[in-house]
Amino acid sequence: MKILVTGKNGQIGSSLVAQLNTMPDVTLLALDRDQLDITDSINVNKIVAEFNPNIIINAAAYTGVDKAEQQPELAYAVNRDGPYNLAIAANQINAAIIHISTDYVFAGDSAECYVETDNTEPQTGYGRSKLAGEQAVISACSRHIILRTAWVFGEHGNNFVKTMLRLAKTRDALDVVADQFGGPTYAGDIATAIVTISKQIVNGNQAYGLYHFSGFPYISWHAFALQIVDVALEQGVLTHSIQVNPITTQDYPTAAKRPANSRLNCHKIERAFGIQQSDWQAALTRVKDYLS
Repeated sequence: MKILVTGKNGQIGSSLVAQLNTMPDVTLLALDRDQLDITDSINVNKIVAEFNPNIIINAAAYTGVDKAEQQPELAYAVNRDGPYNLAIAANQINAAIIHISTDYVFAGDSAECYVETDNTEPQTGYGRSKLAGEQAVISACSRHIILRTAWVFGEHGNNFVKTMLRLAKTRDALDVVADQFGGPTYAGDIATAIVTISKQIVNGNQAYGLYHFSGFPYISWHAFALQIVDVALEQGVLTHSIQVNPITTQDYPTAAKRPANSRLNCHKIERAFGIQQSDWQAALTRVKDYLS
């Protein structure tokens, strides 16, 4: 397999590179933003044509949920135009493209877990830019996998687990939102899922389309924080107990509205590729790895 990865230094990109580098049958070209600006269509076409990959994995994204409210042009450039450029380039060389999206494409007010065919109704600039990216990829390359995920955490980059560990070391109490629910998703498991899909595509599984992949069991941010603190205490990462107080979304105002329900139904990806949901509890058994 020849695989091109964009956004190699992000949470998911870092995990992808780590896994792909251990595979002797993979020729990998992994690039960061300085090496490949995906909004530059001329450079995208040049690099893709020269490398000629089987699979393009787009792990590059504008992920500033609140900043996107003030920087919509930049959010759309990275989250819509960049993926479109990559998909056009993939189509020109008959490659497949795997593009990572988000639960923010939904309104977040459903009582059920979201399935791939549910109506999209993003409530934020970030969500609208990511939905536009999905549509751009779908329109430009029929050989696409759109992978929506949620609540990503990992050893690299900034995320909720790292924030909780950092704050818990210096405070006696934390206030965490308890009325937003989702499935925390380990970046390493997302990478494993993408590698699995890539292998199957190269081996003839043409189940292209839109898929959900996130963690299980579903939980609130507050309950997730409690688990993080408990594991950190057990492993000696925290040396003192800390109170984790539940608060409401109204108690913690943000520039961009957060979904109350980020639970994604992941049955389709299991049927098509045999991929089960991320076991975030297993990922937390290595909580020392999240210290930065």
